[in-house]
Parts: sequence; C-alpha cells; structure tokens
Amino acid sequence: FLNCYLADSHISICVYIYTFFFSANKLSEELDGWIRAAGLPKSSDVRGVIAPHAGYSYSGRAAAYAFGNIDPTNITRVFLLGPSHHYYTPKCALSTATVYKTPIGDLPIDLEVIEELKATGKFELMNLRVDEAEHSMEMHLPYLSKVFEGHPVKIIPILVGALSAENEAMYGKLLAKYVDDPHNFFSVSSDFCHWGSRFNYMYYDKKYGAIHKSIEALDKMGMDIIETGDADAFKQYLSEYDNTICGRHPISVFLHMLSNSSTKIEIKFLRYEQSSQCKSTRDSSVSYASAAAKVDA
Repeated sequence: FLNCYLADSHISICVYIYTFFFSANKLSEELDGWIRAAGLPKSSDVRGVIAPHAGYSYSGRAAAYAFGNIDPTNITRVFLLGPSHHYYTPKCALSTATVYKTPIGDLPIDLEVIEELKATGKFELMNLRVDEAEHSMEMHLPYLSKVFEGHPVKIIPILVGALSAENEAMYGKLLAKYVDDPHNFFSVSSDFCHWGSRFNYMYYDKKYGAIHKSIEALDKMGMDIIETGDADAFKQYLSEYDNTICGRHPISVFLHMLSNSSTKIEIKFLRYEQSSQCKSTRDSSVSYASAAAKVDA
C-alpha cells in the first residue's frame, strides 16, 4: 500500500491507491468528493470515529461516512488506534516518529503525550520499520489531513497488539481520561468480516439466503453490539462467531475508554459496504463499516 522513506525519525507516507501513485491534487479531490457525496453535517459533538483501512478504491467511499462528520474547530489532538497486521506484541506500542507526512499535509506527533504514555510503563515502542509497514493507521492519515486542513492538530499513533481481555480493559481505563478533554479526538481503524478460503473464514448461516447476506447479518450483529458500548458483550460475540474483524482489539480498547470516562458518548454506525458480494465458496470479500462516536446530549 505504501512507499516510504525514513530520515531523522520522520516517516514520509505516500498512499498507493489504485495501481499508481495519485498526485496530491488528485488525492485531495478524491477525498473531497467522497466527503461531499456522504452529505453529512459536521458536528462538534462527534468525538471519535471507527473507519476502515483498506485501499481507497475499496473503502474510501465508506470511510467518508466517518470522517465527514468531524468538525475540526476545537480539536487539537487525534489519538489514532490501529491493529497490528505484521508485528506481534501483546501490548500497545507508541510511534517513535516525530511527524507523519502525507501527500496532502503533514501531521506532527504529540511528543508530550507520547512521553506521558511512555511514563506509565505500559507501552512499548515501535521501531520505524514496524511503523512504516503498518497500513491500518496509514490509511486514516490522508483523511485526517484533509479534515484538519488549516487547523493545528497533533496525533498520537497507538499500535494495538494482540491484547488479552484484561489488557484491553487496562488500556481502556488508562486512556479514558483523554476522552473527557473535548480537544481530543479518537480515530479507530478496523475493517470488518474477511470472508473466504483465503482468509480461512467461511461462516455461513443459510437462513439469510445468499452468502453475502449472511456476512452482512453477522457484521451487523457485531455493529449493534458495539453501539451498546458493552465491551464484554462484544468479546462474547467474537468468541462465539470468531468474526474476522481485524480491529477487534482497538475497538475493544475504545469501548473500555468510553465506559470509563465521565463523558457519555454513544457510537452509531452510518455506513456498511462489502468489497464484493459472495455467492459461492469460491468467492471472497472484506466488509467496511463506518461509525461516529458522539456526545450524548
């Protein structure tokens, strides 16, 4: 997905979208178009999103239904939580970069908060090559650059490893205090069901008819549970169905954050898509769901 270079603790990220690199203008226009097409009002009550991280030709339109909600006016920090696809860790890991560079703008990293989190002793550090290789956070960056264009914002990238239920709760409690600061925003990265033999997952409930309808029902069951904010119920759902939601750990940490904060925030899913419609066991697909986490008035 990416072509990066490392220099002086900087990561320069160019997002590979279709088969060639887009120019900065083309990428910017594409994101603007998807946000306009979503037609969502911006709200200062939106304090977080759950959004996909596949290539934009697959999930870019769906992601706009998350990022299009954001009012950047009063936000100064974005906590970016993404799953680890290539690097195993039972912990959460912090970036050692100082800035992420995208084709449409730079996103400086909040080194003060990084140091604050390091001081807890609960986080490990990503080396730059791990950071460079992980696409789950990368694919959120151009959208964040677009939404916060002209606004001074810093990001706190957190790579969420293969956490135990106990560690999901621990990190959620540790990060909950940041939810109560209205200047903080949370971008949670996850695709939903990866279905097919290539993903070693072929759950199919025939009562829904076509395979893609069964996948949709399975995903929407999980989405409904996420909307309740019940991290334990989400864990039980995953245990029962083993749905291949790659951002299960970042989502679980986020649910624990919300349940441990003083600010009442509710999650609402706004868009659901599939990369293709599976009709036989020879097919495969990945699902994309976008949600906004909004202060409950």
